[in-house]
Amino acid sequence: MTTVHGPALRLTVVVGENDAWHHRPLFTGIVHRAHAAGLAGASVFRGVEGFGASSMVHTMRLPSLSEELPVAIVIVDDEEPVRAFLPQLDALIDNGLVILDEAEAIRTTSKQENPA
Repeated sequence: MTTVHGPALRLTVVVGENDAWHHRPLFTGIVHRAHAAGLAGASVFRGVEGFGASSMVHTMRLPSLSEELPVAIVIVDDEEPVRAFLPQLDALIDNGLVILDEAEAIRTTSKQENPA
């Protein structure tokens, strides 16, 4: 597993939870491609409320408006592998927001530490 310490690049992709790619959720396709590309890690976060290009507010509070809630996929790694991954997003995403920002990785762990 790749670990990142120090300067890093955070890639955040925001799409709708119902967006699909090849009959699978788009966020799943992004995570699997990031894994195949050897990136350090990816996490998916489901929003409880939001709006985007359509300007329609989607919320969990009203069942009729709970479809198409926002989903954010966050990937943090060294700058070079993140930038090398960007062309793969072009093949997957029709509508969505892609954000890059500088980050500092303080600590990553891949297994439980023994308190011995």
